[in-house]
Amino acid sequence: MIGRIAGRVEYKADDHVLIDVRGVGYVVYCSDRVLAQIAAPGEVAALYTDLLVREDVLQLFGFPTLMEKEWHRLLMTVQGVGAKASLAILGTLGPDGVSRAIALGDWNAIKAAKGIGPKTAQRVVNELKDKAPAVMAMSGAASTPAVVEAAEMIENASPAPKRAAPTAAPSAQAEALSALGNLGYAPGEAAGAVARAAGEAPEADTGALIRAALKLLAPKG
Repeated sequence: MIGRIAGRVEYKADDHVLIDVRGVGYVVYCSDRVLAQIAAPGEVAALYTDLLVREDVLQLFGFPTLMEKEWHRLLMTVQGVGAKASLAILGTLGPDGVSRAIALGDWNAIKAAKGIGPKTAQRVVNELKDKAPAVMAMSGAASTPAVVEAAEMIENASPAPKRAAPTAAPSAQAEALSALGNLGYAPGEAAGAVARAAGEAPEADTGALIRAALKLLAPKG
């Protein structure tokens, strides 16, 4: 299983990039949004990858963060959503947008992706709504771009010294989700409230997100 590659970009096409890793070229399929972020030919790039294995084809799909890769894997568990549809959804919304749309039950946002009809969009929301909180609660390390330190890895072929594991704190959204869970709220309703609060105040810290989410969850009337 190829989970990550780092190398020099040879060329970029409409739907894929060729990355040279010490003399071996890997064709990696990416969304339009990710391709626009990838470095120019001759420069360094790194991607987390998911390998699709079929009887007649092996295809690598690339993502800048582990969170985006995880959403790709989950989206493809939905009936009618293949790799191409998953990339279309992620390319249109990005991982944070997918998290927010599913947590809020906003299938219209999913439907905005090219080739995604209303029935498929509704199926995505219905089947993944209980899984959105777990992805949203992934630690900050899961949102770290794969390209970090890639240049050093390529220039220095000798084994790198072991480093202590990163101690990045969870995101404000993850901490808010955890706090609401401790208060007894169901994962689905907590995720929806946090996603809405984060959408209204993207720069809010944990405390502000919790207060805003609690207001949204408070009984009306």
